[in-house]
Amino acid sequence: MLSKFRHGASSKLLLGFLGLALFAMVITGFGTGGGGMGDIGGLGGGDELASVGGESVTAAEVTDQVNRQLAQARERQPELDIGSFFRGGAFEEILRQMIAQKAMLAFGRDQGVAASKRMVDGEIASIPAFRNFAGQFDEQTFRAALRSENITERQLRDEIAASLIQRQILLPAAGNARVPQGMALQYASLLLEQRSGTVGLVPTQAMATGPAPTEAEVNAFYRDQQSRYIIPERRVLRYALIGREQIAAAAAASEAEIAAYYRSNQAAYGPKQTRTLSQVVLPDQAAARALAARVAGGASFAAAARQAGFSASDIAVGDQSREQFANMSSPAVANAAFEAAEGAVTQPVQSPLGWHVVRVDSINSEGGRPLESVRGEIAQLLGQRKAEEALGALVARVEEALGDGSSFEEVARAERLTIVESPPVTATGQQPGAAGWTAPPELAPLLKPGFEMAEDEDPVVETVTPGQRFAILDVARVVPAAPPALAQIRDQVRRDLIARRAGERARQLAATIVGRINSGMAPRQAFADAPVDLPELQAVTARRLDIARPDQPVPPPMAMLFSLPTGRAKLLEAPNGAGWFVVHLASRVPGDARGQAALIEATRTQFARILGEEYAQQFGRAVERQLEVERNEDAIARTKRQLQGGTAAQ
Repeated sequence: MLSKFRHGASSKLLLGFLGLALFAMVITGFGTGGGGMGDIGGLGGGDELASVGGESVTAAEVTDQVNRQLAQARERQPELDIGSFFRGGAFEEILRQMIAQKAMLAFGRDQGVAASKRMVDGEIASIPAFRNFAGQFDEQTFRAALRSENITERQLRDEIAASLIQRQILLPAAGNARVPQGMALQYASLLLEQRSGTVGLVPTQAMATGPAPTEAEVNAFYRDQQSRYIIPERRVLRYALIGREQIAAAAAASEAEIAAYYRSNQAAYGPKQTRTLSQVVLPDQAAARALAARVAGGASFAAAARQAGFSASDIAVGDQSREQFANMSSPAVANAAFEAAEGAVTQPVQSPLGWHVVRVDSINSEGGRPLESVRGEIAQLLGQRKAEEALGALVARVEEALGDGSSFEEVARAERLTIVESPPVTATGQQPGAAGWTAPPELAPLLKPGFEMAEDEDPVVETVTPGQRFAILDVARVVPAAPPALAQIRDQVRRDLIARRAGERARQLAATIVGRINSGMAPRQAFADAPVDLPELQAVTARRLDIARPDQPVPPPMAMLFSLPTGRAKLLEAPNGAGWFVVHLASRVPGDARGQAALIEATRTQFARILGEEYAQQFGRAVERQLEVERNEDAIARTKRQLQGGTAAQ
């Protein structure tokens, strides 16, 4: 909410507060694919890019962090390339943060601040990626996670220790920020401020097209605007599907297998007998014998049980199989009940519960199912089981062959697999320039691993449909992100140039309208006097609190309304080249939060956090100034070129 008042509270790549800097990505970023997607390994070597307080930032360290940050960014934007990543300032921000961390480590060393092994162990044990399904730290899971991220335990421990040292240093500086009540009241009152005005649009489409651009103008526009036409990195993927079709013969069940399965599963297919039973369980043998004697003497079982204190519901057991009744009582009791004739009463039999006297109320028998009636059912069951086993064996055999150094073609030929080669596709499965082309269903699950692999990486086996289809996957070719030749998109470039010129004319008209409003003309009159028909002005009224909701983006014209002086108008470009907004503030009603205790307290809390972050940043900058950072600009430029070239070459 308070971030609407200010900009730059944190840099665009800051990973957090109190020590969660770039190295902390290793701590919290397991599973982000840090080593994949064209890993730029081995660049820069041991070049020292900067030093501070005896600590060095090397090219190898920067390369590793660039790889990790780029991989994480690609989780959100699969088509992101290294050029776009760096154009956004990522390299400079990564280097800046690493220098800041090294300065903090040097300061901590000079002040005697350290991270003990016990502290590091505690941090490692708390990382979810290192826990098993029971939620406990697991050594094997820990080792596997390190291997998947291509990091050693020593590196991880060093980076966790660095984070802990930063936390110990920065927490005292940042954790005690206090915001006075009066200051919080002023900012809370700003949130209740109400503003009213108008928003009008001068659309690009309302402008005349103007003269057609010449070929020279189209060529010049393309040279200046090449970045807007860049096609994302594309890859040609080769794959060979492995599925049930390869093991159909091995999956068929023989007659002997069907017969053997039938014989060993007579509990399911053979005759079944259940019995409806009643029973009384007594604590001693004498009482049980007495009850059995009364029944033998002519009393009904129910009457004898009632005399012993049992109701009809107490003695009813219901329909039971031998196994069910054995589980309820004991095998000895069940055997006695199932060996007695219908209507008979057993002699007392002991179980852990006491002495049982059981009456067989009725016997219910079902004939078994002959083999012929269940042959198809068994054949299908065995076929499915054999297919799973055969498919698993085939996949294991393929993986073993690839692990032993066999090529993609050799394995496919040996297993009679069909090799398919995709056209150059993007990470989202698009083929730029091929209208109407859609990726086949089996290619979709292969895109993510295919774009995580390096071009020279060995083929791997990937899952297409869990338990059913797999594929040998290989990267045949990487087409770096680049703009197409002008000849291929000349018509599009010409349209874009015409739209650009129309947008410039729209801006000129909007600027004229703004000038007239700021000279005293009413906004509606200024729009009505325009030489072209424009959309009707929209009246707007809002409080700052209404547009400061974290879950809702603020419309840019509304944000501008809260930055204007009363009575003034200003230009604002509309998204996607749609034209230009003219925003005018007509009136402003100040807010008063004196009766809003909850709002004031929320404002104090948020400002305390923001102030704490700034205290930490200021402390870090002061440490850097004291220790005097030395930058090797030649090595920095060389490393940046190598990183960009290393990816582009793939």
